[in-house]
Amino acid sequence: MTPAPLAARLRAPSGPLFFPVTAYGPDGSVDLDVYREHVRRGVEAGAAAVFACCGTGEFHALTPEEFEACVRAAVEAAGGRVPVVAGAGYGTALAVRFARLAEAAGADGLLAMPPYLVVAGQEGLLRHYRELAAATALDVVVYQRDNAVFTPGTVVELARTEGIIGFKDGLGDLDLMQRTVSAVRCEVPGDFLYFNGLPTAELTGLAYRGIGITLYSSAVFCFAPEIALAFHTALNSGDDTIANRLLDGFYRPFVDLRALGRGYAVSLVKAGVRLRGLDVGEVRPPLHEPPEEHVKQLAQLIDRGHALIEEGR
Repeated sequence: MTPAPLAARLRAPSGPLFFPVTAYGPDGSVDLDVYREHVRRGVEAGAAAVFACCGTGEFHALTPEEFEACVRAAVEAAGGRVPVVAGAGYGTALAVRFARLAEAAGADGLLAMPPYLVVAGQEGLLRHYRELAAATALDVVVYQRDNAVFTPGTVVELARTEGIIGFKDGLGDLDLMQRTVSAVRCEVPGDFLYFNGLPTAELTGLAYRGIGITLYSSAVFCFAPEIALAFHTALNSGDDTIANRLLDGFYRPFVDLRALGRGYAVSLVKAGVRLRGLDVGEVRPPLHEPPEEHVKQLAQLIDRGHALIEEGR
């Protein structure tokens, strides 16, 4: 049986969107066996999709060969149960190369991250993403953040582009996002997808839900799937009492902890995965590991999050 197209599989997810970390062995090389186990556990815990080798997965630190091997391993571990979306980025030529490697590895789609280093105008950004979308048969979600910020008119043109099915926002400008959603709704009627892509997206989940955006990336799912699932259920069922309990007792303190170190959106998450018993190794430079005190605080927060879930039952 042929799986439904990617947009249909992502539109009403049964669980959080899972952004696995990339596992490294003691010598710093990619550990595909541990990576497969990490992905498998996430899928079995209730992830609705696997976004492999994206921001949390240290896309920036992977060679093309490592990237292809990891995407292939994620596809194998998912086993067709949920779609696998792979990262793609840098300049246009390299983004196209990564996209084709992802397609060869069996991915279902691409998360197109910002071009490397340059701050481009809208015309150049549109050309970049259109060339990427035309390079493979994979559906593309465009990621807005850092040096890739779009006007509503540009997103309308992206939505008109064959192969581009969605837009992930990592900027956090709700006024801009509301105008973008409205412009696309008026100019390109259909089912264009929107994602909340801010770090620890659960913290802003209620605000994004207010403008109709309920899809979001969950890094917390990597190390505390029970907490992430409880929040996802509360958000999508309108149980704001439980959502706010988890925001106040777990997510806000976690974001406060994350703010103590640069790169903690990745390295603190990876520490959390290790705390839960899977040795995924350390982050690669230029990221750095959190000190023991911050890891201890994370362990206490995870325990607190589980206790909050029990209180709500």
